[in-house]
Amino acid sequence: MSTKSRTRSKTRLSRALGIALTPKAARYLEKRPYGPGQHGRTKRKADSDYAVRLREKQRLRAQYGIREAQLRTTFNEARRQSGLTGENLVELLEMRLDALVLRSGFARTMSQARQMVVHRHIMVDGQRVDRPSFRVKEGQTIHVHERSSGMEPFQVAAAGGHAGVLPPVPPYLDVQLDRLQARLVRRPKRAEVPVVAEVQLVVEYYAAR
Repeated sequence: MSTKSRTRSKTRLSRALGIALTPKAARYLEKRPYGPGQHGRTKRKADSDYAVRLREKQRLRAQYGIREAQLRTTFNEARRQSGLTGENLVELLEMRLDALVLRSGFARTMSQARQMVVHRHIMVDGQRVDRPSFRVKEGQTIHVHERSSGMEPFQVAAAGGHAGVLPPVPPYLDVQLDRLQARLVRRPKRAEVPVVAEVQLVVEYYAAR
């Protein structure tokens, strides 16, 4: 799929889910916050409870760009932990390497963060990691490989080029952007994680299946 096709796909998905998955989609939704076609501005009929839960689950999955099987596996892990399952779910997802690369400002989108990891540009505690789903532990340091740091995307990032499109760096990360380095200080808390999802509805979706 070409870059232009992927962009259109992300914009369509953003419109369907009512959330901006990329900076370009955010601009589109701001300009046109209704669906396409002659019925785009008309009021939609109320969704069923199942449809509402499904959409929240799809929202969460889309924001992390993960497969259904990955989300379900993480949900099962979250359910086994103490505390609220929905909050645990988001916190575990947020500790993925690709998510933390994005939150640190190294990438502009989750998709770009994933590519950086897959192409072996990202290191954790001095070791290359090429799995976007890698779970970063508290106290571990994420940094860009020295040979990769001179590449244009990383130079843009180091200069703060994504500051205008990303949320502020969350408090669970200690970021030295000019050095392309970030440390996971502690486990994220749901309230601090910049994702849009009613996590209790996601829990209800899986509980009903």
